[in-house]
Amino acid sequence: MFLLSVAGISGCNRGGDGLQTIGGEPVPTSGRVLLVNYWAEWCKPCREEIPELNHFAREMDGVQVVGVNYDQLPAETVARQARQLGIEFPLLADDPAWRWDRPRPSVLPSTLIIGPDGRWRVTLVGPQTTDTLREAVAVLLGQDADAVE
Repeated sequence: MFLLSVAGISGCNRGGDGLQTIGGEPVPTSGRVLLVNYWAEWCKPCREEIPELNHFAREMDGVQVVGVNYDQLPAETVARQARQLGIEFPLLADDPAWRWDRPRPSVLPSTLIIGPDGRWRVTLVGPQTTDTLREAVAVLLGQDADAVE
């Protein structure tokens, strides 16, 4: 089960445009649902959630999963930790929460879900599974979770 922190459609309209990975590559987000996952190496629930996020990122068309290192460590350290933890999705160079007028999460793991229109929609708190992520995206898109693939 997952916890939701839901508000009306709010936030900045810039969406994910301009997001960059720790390697300096742009992250394509236009017209996609964006999941921004906050993680840390020391966070056991984060470690447990990573395989679910990897699977979800591989399986979902129209969804971009990205990670943010909560400790804001140097890029080289983040890259090393990501390899050790098996993170397969892109990692952002900077915390983008300000883009959607959201506070930095205070609980890990947390995942911001940004709609295809570039607006913040929901924050998932706690470790997620492929099924809870699919359900959250389905609710966002107004679809049946079984139809979201």
